[in-house]
Amino acid sequence: MVDSNPSSGSPEETQNPNPDGNAPAESDLALDNLAQKVQESLSLDQRHKFWETQPVGQFKDIGNPTLPEGPIEPPTPLSEVKQEPYNLPNLYEWVTCDIHDEQMCDEIYTLLANNYVEDDENMFRFNYSKEFLRWALQPPGYFTARHIGVRVKTSKKMVAFITGIPARIRVRDEVVNMAEINFCVSTRSFEQRGLLLS
Repeated sequence: MVDSNPSSGSPEETQNPNPDGNAPAESDLALDNLAQKVQESLSLDQRHKFWETQPVGQFKDIGNPTLPEGPIEPPTPLSEVKQEPYNLPNLYEWVTCDIHDEQMCDEIYTLLANNYVEDDENMFRFNYSKEFLRWALQPPGYFTARHIGVRVKTSKKMVAFITGIPARIRVRDEVVNMAEINFCVSTRSFEQRGLLLS
């Protein structure tokens, strides 16, 4: 008996577009469709101007089968990474933050409690305990030098903070050593001077 339905396709005729051999799940296709519709519906002034300049996946690329799999940008060799800190305006200075120091931990806690992750209506904000901060910032293999703050030179008030902790991320069959950036925060007065950590 011969199958007269041309849409049924034999195994030889049916090509799976996914390189891993698995057909895309319906939910994946729906998500790709939704992301594409969102991207198409946004006018240029509504798109995120910052993230569209960064080496991260873009909405416009979702569902594009011609993009190669792999890093968006190749890793930067350590020899090419800037070894000296960026210059700050004369009012400010960089500081390495020791989360074990009780006074510094209090400062970091206060900075985060007053400035970190706020909802659009300015009603809710994360309020991490000092114990949680110590736990989150000291995973195995952490470096104190990657807990970085900015102080006002004269008053010594901490006005910005950012951390990087080691992370081992599995991407398919490869484990990649990375830095997980978190707790990036600054006061409004620091931001109003056009200064942001990123």
